[in-house]
Amino acid sequence: MNEGQEVLFDEPIYVESTYNGIDVEVALQYTNGYKTTLMTFANNIHTYEGGMHEAGFKTALTRVVNDYAHKAKILKDKDDNLSGEDIREGMTAVVSVKHPNPQFEGQTKTKLGNSDARTAVDKSFSETFSRFLMENPSVGRKIVEKGQLAERARTAAKRAREVTRKKSGLEIANLPGKLADNTSNDPNISELFIVEGNSAGGSAKQGRSRLTQAILPIRGKILNVEKASMDRILANQEIRSLFTALGTGFGADFDVSKARYHKLIIMTDADVDGAHIRTLLLTLFYNYMRPMIDKGYVYIARPPLYQVRQGKVVKYLDTDEELHDYLGSLQPSPKPVVQRYKGLGEMDPEQLWETTMNPENRRLDRVSPEYARDADAVFELLMGNEVAPRRNFIEKNAKYVENLDA
Repeated sequence: MNEGQEVLFDEPIYVESTYNGIDVEVALQYTNGYKTTLMTFANNIHTYEGGMHEAGFKTALTRVVNDYAHKAKILKDKDDNLSGEDIREGMTAVVSVKHPNPQFEGQTKTKLGNSDARTAVDKSFSETFSRFLMENPSVGRKIVEKGQLAERARTAAKRAREVTRKKSGLEIANLPGKLADNTSNDPNISELFIVEGNSAGGSAKQGRSRLTQAILPIRGKILNVEKASMDRILANQEIRSLFTALGTGFGADFDVSKARYHKLIIMTDADVDGAHIRTLLLTLFYNYMRPMIDKGYVYIARPPLYQVRQGKVVKYLDTDEELHDYLGSLQPSPKPVVQRYKGLGEMDPEQLWETTMNPENRRLDRVSPEYARDADAVFELLMGNEVAPRRNFIEKNAKYVENLDA
């Protein structure tokens, strides 16, 4: 999970213990990045919604780090404590419990409800982690100082975060002329299309169904959130506009139940730049809007690359291979006219509606947590801070590149 990242200590902290009949395993490592990754399991079931074992881990982590910070006199005021959110910045952790009688809750039955699991994880992890910090004071100081840095960034971002909160369902005060909202207040039928560029945004606004479809154009590539602190992320206009439109809040304040749209559709060009923008957006969603992905609210639109017109017959195709095969199957007269779409902006509103936005014809890929993790891992490799893994990847895969200038 931390492959290719700079870590604060080489070997992960590992806890294996049994407490009152509950088997507990915890693995923990910190990186120099800003991303927090916490995966939890109960009886080998991935508990996406967390639960008592996750709560026990978070409580223990926060308490142990603050206790150490005071003992080491890094935090001098007895009432000065770091928040759990700040302490978890840059953390990668996996928590697994085996419970003799697990009780699963939540909408998808992926939340552990046994209260004794909280105690088991808290007690098991606290002892080992406390000892580790005392035996490795330089690492302990780095963890505390990283939390202090996160606290300062969070304070600086507080005002920016407030901008992302909407006072009412239809108030988009800071998005004049940018967000074309839909008229329905029902999030179950409301869709937000994130569209690359003003040209495509204009076509989408004209061709959409105004009742259900909202359009938010973005300008090119958004900020690379893999290498940015929260205050920088929230200072980015495109990202702030997106969270304001969603109405969900941000970071620790994120509340998926307040989402104004239950379909968040990434609609970018069918080229390399479009794929890059799509990956940047997926990385943002995975790191800071994960509940939207877990709920199945995030989709990728698949616009065609070619239009072939022969007489009154129009066919849309995705690849060069499909185009070659289709042209070979046509009768010789009349001559087919082939149009290659360099971008969504080249489509008129009717074409964009017909191919990419009409629920009866369009093709949408739903983003699952597993696919989002894959995209996030690749993006960390290609756009993260570490140069050596990226160079190795390029050297290993360069021989597969075709059409370098495409």
